[in-house]
Amino acid sequence: MDIRSALKQGKPLLFDGAMGTYFNALTGLPSDQCERANLDRPKEILAIHRAYLEAGCRAIKTNTFAVGVEQAEGSEALGMEIIRAGCRIAKEAAKPFGAWVFADMGPVPQGKGIAPAEAYCRQAKEFLAQGVTNFLVETLPTSDGIPELAQYLKKQCPESFLIVFFAVSSDGVTWEGRRGAELFRQTAQLPGVDAVGYNCVSGPHHILEQIRSTDISGVIVSAMPNVGYPTVVGHKTVFQGAPDYFAEKMVEIVQSGAAIVGGCCGTTPQHMARLAAALSKPLPARTESPRDSVRPQREKEGENPLWDKLSAGKRVVAVELDPPVDDDIGFFLDGVRTLRAAGADAVTIADCPVGRPRADSSLLACKVKRELGVEPLPHMACRDRNLNATKALLLGLSIEGVHNVLLVTGDPIPTEDRSEVKSVFNFNSRKLARYVSGLNESTLTTPFRIFGALNLNARNFSIQLKMAQEKEACGVEGFLTQPVLSAEALENLKLARETLKGKLLGGVFPVVSYKNACFLNNEISGMRVCDEIVALYKGKEREEAEDLAVRISARVIREIEPYTDGIYLMTPFRRVALIQRILEEIQ
Repeated sequence: MDIRSALKQGKPLLFDGAMGTYFNALTGLPSDQCERANLDRPKEILAIHRAYLEAGCRAIKTNTFAVGVEQAEGSEALGMEIIRAGCRIAKEAAKPFGAWVFADMGPVPQGKGIAPAEAYCRQAKEFLAQGVTNFLVETLPTSDGIPELAQYLKKQCPESFLIVFFAVSSDGVTWEGRRGAELFRQTAQLPGVDAVGYNCVSGPHHILEQIRSTDISGVIVSAMPNVGYPTVVGHKTVFQGAPDYFAEKMVEIVQSGAAIVGGCCGTTPQHMARLAAALSKPLPARTESPRDSVRPQREKEGENPLWDKLSAGKRVVAVELDPPVDDDIGFFLDGVRTLRAAGADAVTIADCPVGRPRADSSLLACKVKRELGVEPLPHMACRDRNLNATKALLLGLSIEGVHNVLLVTGDPIPTEDRSEVKSVFNFNSRKLARYVSGLNESTLTTPFRIFGALNLNARNFSIQLKMAQEKEACGVEGFLTQPVLSAEALENLKLARETLKGKLLGGVFPVVSYKNACFLNNEISGMRVCDEIVALYKGKEREEAEDLAVRISARVIREIEPYTDGIYLMTPFRRVALIQRILEEIQ
C-alpha cells in the first residue's frame, strides 16, 4: 500500500521521533555529529531506527537532516556519502516492519554560496538514485527552494510524496520573521507538495495552538513537535517532557486535523510507544476547534498624526536628535520642545548609533510621546536584540501610543569591543520589517507604520534601490534617506522617487565646518559631501560656517522638495539652535 492510500483510510500515520537528541543521549556525542555516524557508527543508527519501529512507528526518516550544512560548507562529496549510507541503513531497518522510509532534508544555511533550491534538488537526485521516493523537508524558516524541489520531484518521480514542515516559535513565527500560518497556506497550494505542517522549536501545546489557529481546510496536516522545552541540568541541555503527556497532547493534535504525526527534539522510542498505544484505541469524536481569525486593524482616529499628515499629501518635517550618553535627559527634552515650537512634526531617535551605547531610543520615544505630546519615530536596530526582546519592545511601544518605527540593521560593534560586547543580528531590516508586518496582521490593534533607511550615497545605488524594493515587499511604507550633499545623491533621489511606492523623507545634514565635512567623508558610512561643498567651508570660523550651513541646507530642501514627501533633518553635535534657524529659513 502506498502512502496516499494509507492516509485515505483515516488512520494517522505515525513517524519516528528524534534522531539527534536521542543519539546524543545514548552515545554522549554531540547531536551535530549524528549524520556522520551513518559512516562511523552505522550499527548505532540502525539500532535507533529499529527502536522506533519496535515502538510502533510506521515511517522513519533517514539520518540526513544536516546534509544541507555539509553542502553549504563545500563538502558535497561527504554529503552524498552520508545520504547513501543513511538510505542503506534506514531501508535495512524498515524492511522487516514494512515501514516507509522518508528522505530527510533540513534547512540550508543562507548566504553560503549554494541556494536552497539547488541544494534540495541535488540531495533529491541522490535519494532517488538510492530508491527513496518519499521526502520530508523540515524545520524550515521560509519556503525558499520548496517550489523548485516540488517541481523537480514530480518531473523525476511522479509518484513521489513530499511533506514540508515549518519551525515556529510559541507565537507562530519562524526565526526568519515569517508567520507560520502564512507559509503553511502558501506552501499547501504549491503543485507537488502533498502535506504541510509544523515541527521542532515548539512543544506539543504550542504546535496544537498553531494548528488550531491555521486554516487547514483541504490540506494533509503534519505535526512533529519537540517533547517540550529544553532545560539546563549540570551544564547540559536536556528535554524532560513525559511520554504520557506527549501522547495525550498528540492525540489532541490528531483530533484537530493532523493526519501525519511524529516527534522532534527530545522525543524517544518511549514517547512514540505511548503515542502508538494511544492512537490504537478509538479516539473521541473529532470536534472542529474554532480557528482564530486574523485580528482586524482598528486604527483609532488621530492615533498616528505623522502618518495621517503624510497620507493627506502634506509635507512633514522630522528631526533627528541623538539620545544622551548618560541619564541626564534635560537637554534632550528641551531640544524636543524647541524643535516642536520650530515646526517639527516628529523627532527621530537613533538606536545606539555607530554601535555605541546611548539611552534607549524606544524608552525615550515613550517619554517624549507621553510627557511632551510630540510624535516620535524611534529607530530600532537588529544588532542588539533577539526575537523575544524585539517583540516585547514593539508591544511596549504600541501600548504607549508610539506607532511609527524606523527599522535598520544597525552599525556593527566596533572591533575593539567585540571580545566583550556581542552583536545579536537575529534579523536584518527586511526580515524585521516582515516580522513587524506579521504583528500588524495578527497581534496589534493599531498597526505600526514601518519606515526604512535608504542610502542615496551608495557607490552602487542600484543595489540599494533593489533592497528598498525588497523592504517594501516586506511591509516598509516609507524611507528616510541619507543626506543629499552631492549631485549624485540628488540624482539617486530622483530615481528613488520614480521607482519606489513608499513615502520619502529626504535627508538633510547641516555640515558645520571643514573638519566636519572631512570627517563625514572619511569616517561615517553612508555620508558623501561633494568637493564643492567641502571647499566652501575652508577657513570659515564657527559663526560663518553655521551661516553657510543654514544657506546650503535651505537650498538642498528646495532642491529635493519635488521628489520627497518631507524632510529628515539631522542635528549635528546637539546644535538644536542651528536646526531651529534652518526651519525658520524655509518657512
